[in-house]
Amino acid sequence: MPEVPRLSVRDIRKSFGAHEVLRGISLEARDGDVISVLGASGSGKSTFLRCINLLEVADSGEVWVDGEQIRMVQKGGRNRPASQKQVDHIRAELGMVFQSFNLWSHMTILQNVIEGPVHVLKRPRAECVEEAHALLKKVGIGDKANAYPAHLSGGQQQRAAIARALAMKPKLMLFDEPTSALDPELVGEVLRVMRALAEEGTTMLVVTHEMGFARNVSNRVAFMREGLVDSMGSPQEMFGAGASPAFRQFIGHFQA
Repeated sequence: MPEVPRLSVRDIRKSFGAHEVLRGISLEARDGDVISVLGASGSGKSTFLRCINLLEVADSGEVWVDGEQIRMVQKGGRNRPASQKQVDHIRAELGMVFQSFNLWSHMTILQNVIEGPVHVLKRPRAECVEEAHALLKKVGIGDKANAYPAHLSGGQQQRAAIARALAMKPKLMLFDEPTSALDPELVGEVLRVMRALAEEGTTMLVVTHEMGFARNVSNRVAFMREGLVDSMGSPQEMFGAGASPAFRQFIGHFQA
């Protein structure tokens, strides 16, 4: 039997009022893929990620996660998820890491990490605590379990957010510009964690402006432009002679 993709997105479209942000995006991620999604601000990258995990509801198109289609119905002339139970189940399979960490400020780092496994997955607390300590050690902040987010640097908070997402044992990790809110000297520590995840075979879809990560860690690069995938290929193709003129112009801004 052919391998079922971890993620299959087919002809996703999304408008906000008269502005069509996504104009028919299709993309497939297989087990172990690390896909970097590049593009200028306003090209629809973050909206695309948010449509995958239903923080935004696409106007049309299909999203399949590990062979399961997210079911949609029309209500009041608009697309809506058919089942909130399915939405919750799909979200539990998609780890999401945001630009702005989104940690719960009133909880310790350990409490942040175990919240989902305990309350959403209904797993035994002691087991979740043990795993959380291992995950925090893995991302390099094992000594921060009892600290509150406000006492951590931005890089430490983002690594805690990655540990929190991993605690749900997701099928796919979604990263929405995970380093863009960080001071330059803290970017490397987050990228090192992401590189380690990639080397372990974690399936990842990463919206980023980090050209080094896209070139050296991804196995595929997608370039979005004006709500469409303008071009897609291996890093060697995309950063080599086969790049589209629009992509060459885009990366020129980073090389200037």
